Amino acid sequence: MESQSYPERQHPFLTADQVKREQAAFMTQVYGWMTVALLITASVSVWVASTPAVLELIFGNRLVFYALLIGEVLLVISLSAAVQRVSARTATAMFLGYAVMNGLTLASIFMLYTGGSIASTFFVTAGTFGAMSAYGYFTKRDLTSLGGFLLMALIGLIIASLVNIFWQNETLYWIATYAGVLIFVGLTAYDTQKIKEMNVIGNAGTDEDRKEAIMGALRLYLDFINMFLYMLRLFGRRR
Repeated sequence: MESQSYPERQHPFLTADQVKREQAAFMTQVYGWMTVALLITASVSVWVASTPAVLELIFGNRLVFYALLIGEVLLVISLSAAVQRVSARTATAMFLGYAVMNGLTLASIFMLYTGGSIASTFFVTAGTFGAMSAYGYFTKRDLTSLGGFLLMALIGLIIASLVNIFWQNETLYWIATYAGVLIFVGLTAYDTQKIKEMNVIGNAGTDEDRKEAIMGALRLYLDFINMFLYMLRLFGRRR
């Protein structure tokens, strides 16, 4: 199927250059909040991994660990559902709170992989993420059809991963790992394009603009974290 391109967004009161500048400012805000969240997650993970008492509290008690996982899911669902009703400050607090909770549970990677391989995988992920996000931002191709395919693939990946918790099949594990990397690489480009398009031109500096940026940052944050975890399966060196 021949790829389609989409026209540049027009605005009755702004020139094309002004629209592009506002979009660039919005995306800078999105990447800024995403970076803050990643730094919080990384800092919390390192702190937990280096504090035996906290490590034992979280991973020595399954109830605490699963409560954190459930809390993360509920927080993301709540933020997505209530973002139009809450203030920008509340939305920001919920997003950063999620980053903290994710940092608590992600400390487990320090128990499984060497610090050097975690660091090197992080930089590989950052480079891949940056390249695909840049593609999503600058491409003229409409990635909507790609997004539909990736969403179906993601559902299949989740089902396969849940099945393999009980089946413990190594072949399925590696298929899911490579598929996971490809899916989140693609989603990074797709989400970047959709976040750029969802920005309402003319509302810069408002609460709505801030909340749009927070939701965009959440989407890219999730893409980055999941890409990193699947790449860690490939490049991480086990302890």
